[in-house]
Amino acid sequence: MDTGTETGAVPDAPGWVGLPGGLLTLRRLLLVVWTSVLAVATAVMSGLWIGPEWAALGLFWIALLGWGWWLLGRNWRSWRYAERADDLLISRGVLWHEQTVVPYGRMQLVEVSSGPLERRFGLATIQLHTAAAATDARIPGLDPAEAERLRDRLTELGEARSAGL
Repeated sequence: MDTGTETGAVPDAPGWVGLPGGLLTLRRLLLVVWTSVLAVATAVMSGLWIGPEWAALGLFWIALLGWGWWLLGRNWRSWRYAERADDLLISRGVLWHEQTVVPYGRMQLVEVSSGPLERRFGLATIQLHTAAAATDARIPGLDPAEAERLRDRLTELGEARSAGL
């Protein structure tokens, strides 16, 4: 009899879902815009006030852009979520890894929000509110249709699980 553990498979392992690439694109675009503005401002101010050779200080922001580009990619890859029978798992973080477990029966409110930049890039954020404020969880950068599907499913499961309380 094969229980699944003999072959190395983990029984009831969650099916993790990563975030779509739109969130990474949005964050990298913001990084490019802000570091470019800061690089130009630093170069111009340094060049005018200290001397033309000091305009090279603006290159600091370009180096920071490269490092930030890499970090944003790592952070984006770390975000994922999984729907299980009784709860929702949210995992994130590279250096400080966090995993949040939200039982369906504890959810009080599930909301979908989308700011102007998120709407422009076709993204939405789902926010889960529970009785304990410290356990509120969110999943950013979802496709709006997936966020609405997840909201409806979580609301339905939350109502079904809390009915027995």
